[in-house]
Amino acid sequence: MADETGAAAGASAAAGAGAAAGAGAAAGAGAAAGAEGAAGPGAAAGTGAAEAGAGGAPYPEGVPCWVDAQLPDVEAGKRFYGELFGWTFAVAPGDGAHEVWAYVEGAPVAALAPKPDGRLPTVWTVHFATPDAAALTARITAAGGQVITPPTPVGTLGAAALATDPESAVFGLWQPGTHTGFGRRHEPGTFAWAELYTRDTKAANSFYAHLFHDALFGPDAVPDFGRAALTDVFPAEMPPHFLVHFGTKDCEEAVAAVGRLGGRVQVPPFDTSYGNVAVVTDNQGASFALLQRKNGNAWREAPQEADQTEQHPDELRQEGDDRRTDDPPARGARDGNAPEDDG
Repeated sequence: MADETGAAAGASAAAGAGAAAGAGAAAGAGAAAGAEGAAGPGAAAGTGAAEAGAGGAPYPEGVPCWVDAQLPDVEAGKRFYGELFGWTFAVAPGDGAHEVWAYVEGAPVAALAPKPDGRLPTVWTVHFATPDAAALTARITAAGGQVITPPTPVGTLGAAALATDPESAVFGLWQPGTHTGFGRRHEPGTFAWAELYTRDTKAANSFYAHLFHDALFGPDAVPDFGRAALTDVFPAEMPPHFLVHFGTKDCEEAVAAVGRLGGRVQVPPFDTSYGNVAVVTDNQGASFALLQRKNGNAWREAPQEADQTEQHPDELRQEGDDRRTDDPPARGARDGNAPEDDG
């Protein structure tokens, strides 16, 4: 998995990125899921979009296919993210008018849901696609992870589950029915990347390579998530966690908007080989990152077609993949895998 995002931040940014998980994330794995509160992408069906997802072709297993936020005040969240990303919103069908989908140009890109319990953390959760959630949860437990919420049908939309890796980093699973995931991604205002912060990088490499081998090492692999080490510069109490990244056309302007809208800047914009990144929290404490691609506005319109160059994370191949030992390093690997440059 990717070391570059964490390394690029440097020591000072790393301390902030640790805080970027938010106090809520520190509540731990079970709380981060929010039990049934993590209905996940199941409550986020939608239509439209010229790529996998949103009722079209399913995403391959192991590809991030949805993100959602558990918030104390969904209406406040709509105001914040609507202003920041230009999202529009609609009530999620079959959800009792509680959860809402966020849209970019008519395509679903995320969901905002009310926290079922005020004691639960305010967090963004990433969900990985799978054609068989029951089989995947069995592999998760066999590999040392835990299942928080077993696969649960969500009407005709699909089935959702929540799990943790061996270090208790929380993630969701989505088995698609009529809803397959993001209608748009890899562009401003949409999902761009997910970074796993972990204390045991070798264990993480092995675990996720075992679960999502084809998504990371298959012939069409273009990984959408990586990992960074929780080193000594992070607070000792900071738990392993995923940090969701959203695309932006201008990181500096987006950071200014976050402050204006009542959010906070955890890590000011810093340069990486693939773009400009900042870590922020929204006006209710949910942490996320902003990513401005290095080549400005040249975002991927159809990532499944436009990015066929393989990104094989070196560490994952060494630790978790003895079937591709003769593969040459991909250009995306560099010092570790990271969101691929598009220009």
